[in-house]
Amino acid sequence: MATHAGETPVGNTSRTGGSSAAAGWTVFAAVLMVFGGIMAIFEGISAIATDKVFVAAPHYAYQFNLTSWGWIHLILGIIVACAGVALFTGATWARVVGVIVAGVSMVANFIWLPYFPLWAIVMIAIDAFVIWALCTSSPGIVED
Repeated sequence: MATHAGETPVGNTSRTGGSSAAAGWTVFAAVLMVFGGIMAIFEGISAIATDKVFVAAPHYAYQFNLTSWGWIHLILGIIVACAGVALFTGATWARVVGVIVAGVSMVANFIWLPYFPLWAIVMIAIDAFVIWALCTSSPGIVED
């Protein structure tokens, strides 16, 4: 189909980020990852600094020393926050890393349930939303 210079051919649609709603959900997921990562960092620092902040359930199957849990949450929080920042670039690898890291964060928070149940449930819900938001939209697709 012939076109004049500067005109878009009829019937040729270009999509770089899916719908604006999908792009908005991705940005919102990135913000949630940065926020969740920062909160996990504070949670980790709190568990490392003093073990008296959290109450441990007796005879829990996944019982670790709270200092160990503190280091796990600190490191995982840094990775989650960095993956959230990388999502703002729109790179596909950042989406894949975001889904993987959010999944690992869900597992860690599930195991963390007896120590801080309300916050663990909130973080599991946020991680589930992040995974959904990153898997439902597909940026970078160009249709001809």
